[in-house]
Amino acid sequence: QVQLVESGGGLVQPGGSLRLSCAASRNIFSIYNMCWYRQAPGKQRELVAAITNSGMTNYTDSVKGRFTISRDNAKNTVYLQMNSLKPEDTAVYYCNGQRALFPTYWGQGTQVTVSS
Repeated sequence: QVQLVESGGGLVQPGGSLRLSCAASRNIFSIYNMCWYRQAPGKQRELVAAITNSGMTNYTDSVKGRFTISRDNAKNTVYLQMNSLKPEDTAVYYCNGQRALFPTYWGQGTQVTVSS
């Protein structure tokens, strides 16, 4: 079993920045794709960014150019750098590890609120 623990959420003004972190209880990054999802009130959970085990990245259109996903394999940690935040980025952000035919792991979520 793998635990994913997110941190770094909080309240920020529009235009501000936050960096989310997701620490895994053991090293899965060499074989797992790691993702950040978010869920706003009354909306479905959506994929925000993903990084494959080979380091390729992908983003949903609404965050391209503003968010950056990265990982530090030595620290078993994946990051989401969020810049130029907008009120519509307000959501609970979840870390996710996935690989076909293997168990999928979720973190508990961290709240991000963008408001003046």
